[in-house]
Amino acid sequence: MNLLQALKMGLSGIAANKMRSVLTMLGIIIGVAAVIILVSLTTGATQSITDRISSMGSNLLMVNVFGRGNIGSLTEAEMNDWREREDIAYLAPIINGNQEVKAGTETISANIVGTVDDYLLMNSLTLSAGRSLADMDILGRTHVAVIGSEIADTLYEGEDPLDKILKVSGVNFKVVGLLESSGSSMTGSNDTRVLIPYTTVQRLLQNARISQVTIGVAEAEQVPAVKSYLESELLSKYGSSDYFNIFDQTELLSTLAETTALMALLVGGIAGISLLVGGIGIMNIMLVSVTERTREIGIRKAIGAKKRHILSQFLVESVVLSCTGGLIGIAAGIGITRLVGMLVTDLNGLVSPSVVAIAFGFSAAIGIIFGVYPANKASSLNPIDALRYQ
Repeated sequence: MNLLQALKMGLSGIAANKMRSVLTMLGIIIGVAAVIILVSLTTGATQSITDRISSMGSNLLMVNVFGRGNIGSLTEAEMNDWREREDIAYLAPIINGNQEVKAGTETISANIVGTVDDYLLMNSLTLSAGRSLADMDILGRTHVAVIGSEIADTLYEGEDPLDKILKVSGVNFKVVGLLESSGSSMTGSNDTRVLIPYTTVQRLLQNARISQVTIGVAEAEQVPAVKSYLESELLSKYGSSDYFNIFDQTELLSTLAETTALMALLVGGIAGISLLVGGIGIMNIMLVSVTERTREIGIRKAIGAKKRHILSQFLVESVVLSCTGGLIGIAAGIGITRLVGMLVTDLNGLVSPSVVAIAFGFSAAIGIIFGVYPANKASSLNPIDALRYQ
């Protein structure tokens, strides 16, 4: 008996018990679809985050200091010294927190960011109307604000927000600028930001500490030198690296890539468990099939069928079940992934061909591995005992 004959007999065995075959394939279908969906969405979400970080450039440094009082704060003198370096193009102190903002009777939760104009440049933020934060705002601690598009839409209902009053912690701020919409990220909406002078935030919150500064290096190749300089300055001030850290974009991207690979492996492994369950289901149903067809096997052996013929028949049947389930699972996985990608753009609905190939290959392997034992049991039956089986 050749492979084609074995395939025909395997298919006829499956067709004879359609509902049982469909239920048997269900575990493989769910397993393959889960692997494709989870791995693809995890990879897509990470790619979205990576693109956002990369769009800010590879020449950004983020300085964070820890501790209390003067230990956990950067001074104006230090920041001014850093600004004077030719290899530092931008510098923006950041003081942020979430608060309710109000205009009239409308209220919305916003991300309050105390900073300077350089913050917009380093975060690729553009104005759709008005102006940015000016040096005179910083020096004068003025009550002005640049707001995100969602803030404007919610509080002013389509009206021009410029020169309108915005209340933050009960204090009036004049809206001087409106940011263009930049959508949402995995951490929430980017359009709910309210930018105000950091010196005003210090007075508003009665907190003069500056523990976070973002620095834009003039050229990407100058990043190591600037980072080394900052580390030397901070180490000289604090005496220990435990009081500060400095991250650059390349480190963030590298860490993100490692985290993504681990997450994809974990979610793929979790989804793969359902494939193993599906394989056990195939083995179980094939053992039942062998028992039901014991007399048929005895007759076939009596008229000359060899062990390899019986083995190939049941093994092909097992592989056809798993591969058919794998193909259906691939279609379902791709469809659901694309649907989720359409509904949530940051998750990215693209499916990697390698993920599809691995999922299908694993499903085929499941059919072979879990089909060997039932097939071998069928092929090893004694023809006389099989013929006596009722």
